[in-house]
Amino acid sequence: MLNWIISFSLKNRALVAIGALVVMVYGAIQLREMPVDVFPDLNRPTVAIMTEARGLAPEEVEVLVTRPIEFLLNGATGVQRVRSASGIGLSIVWVEFEWGTDIFRDRQIVSEKLQLARERLPKDANPVMAPISSIMGEIMLLGLRSTADMKTPEELAAKGMELRTLGEFTLRNRLLAVEGVSQVTVMGGIFKQYQIITSPARLAAQNVTLDQLVTAAKKTNVIAGGGIIVRSPKESLLRINGQSLTLEEIENTPVLWRDPMPVRIKDVAEVRFGGPIKRGDGSVWVKLEPDVNVAVRESQPHNHAATGVAAGDHTTTKLSGGPAVMMTVQKQPNADTLVLDRKIDAVLNSLQKELPPDVIIERRIFKQADFIEAAVENVTEAVRDGAL
Repeated sequence: MLNWIISFSLKNRALVAIGALVVMVYGAIQLREMPVDVFPDLNRPTVAIMTEARGLAPEEVEVLVTRPIEFLLNGATGVQRVRSASGIGLSIVWVEFEWGTDIFRDRQIVSEKLQLARERLPKDANPVMAPISSIMGEIMLLGLRSTADMKTPEELAAKGMELRTLGEFTLRNRLLAVEGVSQVTVMGGIFKQYQIITSPARLAAQNVTLDQLVTAAKKTNVIAGGGIIVRSPKESLLRINGQSLTLEEIENTPVLWRDPMPVRIKDVAEVRFGGPIKRGDGSVWVKLEPDVNVAVRESQPHNHAATGVAAGDHTTTKLSGGPAVMMTVQKQPNADTLVLDRKIDAVLNSLQKELPPDVIIERRIFKQADFIEAAVENVTEAVRDGAL
């Protein structure tokens, strides 16, 4: 067989050369289109279920939420393993299926089981499936920080609310619209809330109960349909808009009527912007270019040789930053990290022009594409040197 191949190749040199050229061109095309990633998908098809149970301790979350979900999913079709974690007010269950199964069919099986699980869970617990993402899917870590000079706690709180609002409702929505992005998680800052703060003394002074105040607060944000008015030859749509978008509108909402004047929310409570109780925060510190010939002042005699600082010119490294909003970007399975990174960069360039002048999107924190490009360059250099 080998002799025949050698004889055929010698007799048909042109055909062999053309075939080799075609294979080389085809290989080059496939090489350009081949997706590049850090690792292949290392885990089996997995569906994550997240359930929020506010106010419950980890032990109660485990007994009342996590275990009922686990018991129902253990016998589901194709399930290989069920893992879970219970925290303060949060339950996470990971359901692993057999290799090669369709993730969308797996999610359908889990969804059917969750319909039964809801009957056994606490009233306010609502289990939801997390978006489809890869185990190595965290491809980028972004920071949203402000360069404004903030000195008072009030200024820091106001800027924290602004950054969180921009990250939660502007950046996150724009990034989720990029093809290949699975999930964007926002952390840090202050999640803006309209808070109504009262006390038993203030309620008793106006003879108002807490239930009456809660009912009035709920009625400050109501939108309802009013039907259609037919006025030949046209129709008019009725809208009932009871939204309160400012603090003043909420403050002036009546709690109850007493002749000759109503008791308003501002008479029994304080209305303000605030945030939930923090259980974490985020910050970004950026290393600036070092300054040369900066005097180094020490309170005690300093040995320059021991610290590696020359006795003449001194170089110091400055840091800039502070409280910030952190955002993690996760990709969909089988998405090309390098291509997706370029798409996200284009969206961030556009977003940076729309943000306030003092708000900066920090992209140098972590980018998986940088590690991939460095690894590819190392392999290319090794292959090139080996070929030479």
